[in-house]
Amino acid sequence: MKLILLRRKLLVALACGLAALAMFCVVNYPAVVSAAATKRELPIYCVQRDQNMVSISFDAAWGNEDTQQLINILEQYQVKATFFVVGEWVDKYPESVQALHEAGHEIMNHSNTHAHYNSLSTEQIIADVQACNDKIEAITGVRPTLIRCPYGEYDDHVIAAIRSIGMEPIQWDVDVSHTNSRA
Repeated sequence: MKLILLRRKLLVALACGLAALAMFCVVNYPAVVSAAATKRELPIYCVQRDQNMVSISFDAAWGNEDTQQLINILEQYQVKATFFVVGEWVDKYPESVQALHEAGHEIMNHSNTHAHYNSLSTEQIIADVQACNDKIEAITGVRPTLIRCPYGEYDDHVIAAIRSIGMEPIQWDVDVSHTNSRA
């Protein structure tokens, strides 16, 4: 009889302990999720500065019919911009890349083929980024240090792949791509 009573008390104590653990997990679940979410890798969206500043950037992936006009407008207002170029665009328009560079604008990476990086392996991302970097450096003499991921897509593995080669991913925080003007 004592054995059954001891087993029953042990089972009740064990059940109470499991219930307490379950309640602890339920109550603290949002904190656990929040802590995990803060570890997500993010690109740079903005840089805190003491002065009021604006950084202007353009993605160049299609035609170049407006490039010289854009260079002229930026020069007229003494504005320097960053151009994120696709390697295939560099292949088609090396003279535009050179003109942008000679006008004092930064030429940075926007991928080699405008692929969906989220669906690529780390090795494929690195190869694509390096191919575009090589093309830009061959024309400008300057190796890019920044990349804007195609389609604005990224996840932890994309950001980690880019940072593993010493580059920083950049994302826009204001998008005016609804206009028809493209570099």
